[in-house]
Amino acid sequence: MDVVVVLVYLLLGLGTFVDLQPDMNVSSHVVIVAASATVLLFRRDKPLAVLGILTIFELLNIAQMPNTSNVGISIWFALYSVAVTYRPLLSFSMAVLATLPLGFYTLFFFQLPSEYLVADGPTAAQTNIISAIIMLLANIIAAGIGSSVRSNRRHEAEMRQWAVRNAQLASVAERNRIAREMHDVVAHSLTVMVALADGAAVVVKRDPAKAGEVLGQLSQTGRTALADMRRVLGVLRADGGVQRSPQPVHTDMGALIEGFRQAGLPITVSNSGPPTSPDPALALTVYRIVQESLTNVLRYGAAVSRVQVSLLNDVATGEFRVQIADDGRGTLKGSLGTGQGIEGMRERARIFSGTLDAGPGTQGGWRVHAILYPADGPE
Repeated sequence: MDVVVVLVYLLLGLGTFVDLQPDMNVSSHVVIVAASATVLLFRRDKPLAVLGILTIFELLNIAQMPNTSNVGISIWFALYSVAVTYRPLLSFSMAVLATLPLGFYTLFFFQLPSEYLVADGPTAAQTNIISAIIMLLANIIAAGIGSSVRSNRRHEAEMRQWAVRNAQLASVAERNRIAREMHDVVAHSLTVMVALADGAAVVVKRDPAKAGEVLGQLSQTGRTALADMRRVLGVLRADGGVQRSPQPVHTDMGALIEGFRQAGLPITVSNSGPPTSPDPALALTVYRIVQESLTNVLRYGAAVSRVQVSLLNDVATGEFRVQIADDGRGTLKGSLGTGQGIEGMRERARIFSGTLDAGPGTQGGWRVHAILYPADGPE
């Protein structure tokens, strides 16, 4: 592009050699034009320096050959480069400053030959004023074009940066979803499997049949966990083919409750209100909240004799309430968990514009209470 600019400048300058007179200093004009073309090659690296040098060349050329000059065209290219590189305030100021020397010379020193004047037309002084105004406007237009290009390039760069940041945020959100799903799968499944294995070890001698049943449940829990983990990790594969949001193929609340009962939790379930709409996202949210809450009871609860799971669909208020409460002793300590499970439940509740509170119950034990608004769920 630098070479193209130089060639365009030289092409536009050919016309200045047509009207050369024998008494004119042609060699000086050729040297200045060639020097201007050479300086233009550096307009990207040193735009301000190039502009200053070309302004000096313009004065030298017009002083030696008052009626023949095309160096001003090179100033337009230099002003464009300045405007592309610097802020509009500086670039337009440079356009005015670059006009001042030649404009001052034109107004006060330049003598237009009488043969160029038209009868009943502008006088020589008026022609000089018009010429100075035209030079100023031409330089401002050159700077304006460069400033417009700079603005467009900045906008495109900002859009690219926005796209990169958006992709990074989407990646972080996706990793958070995967981490949440992995936490749900691993914490729930391993906790239940450990409890079932301990139970089987206790009853294997007294009741082999019961121990076999528990071991069967243990095997089934492991297979389900393995299938869920493969599905969750599938979103990390680059070959596609899996949906971006890892979803379990089962949200059977009955099977979930029965699995925890097999692991030793004395669970009772109450379900009030009409059935909710068949929304897979809502079913998954409720499923994961109940799963995480019961997992925490199984992991951290001591002397638990009652676990109450309550589901209430309040049509009048548009709320769906989920509550899991137990009567165990307060054994939950900060060192036992990271709090990621509770935070994950809160994130799931926020999907439906809801809230989730988790903490000690009023009568002992631990209580998780979530309020969801199915109508505000994801479309």
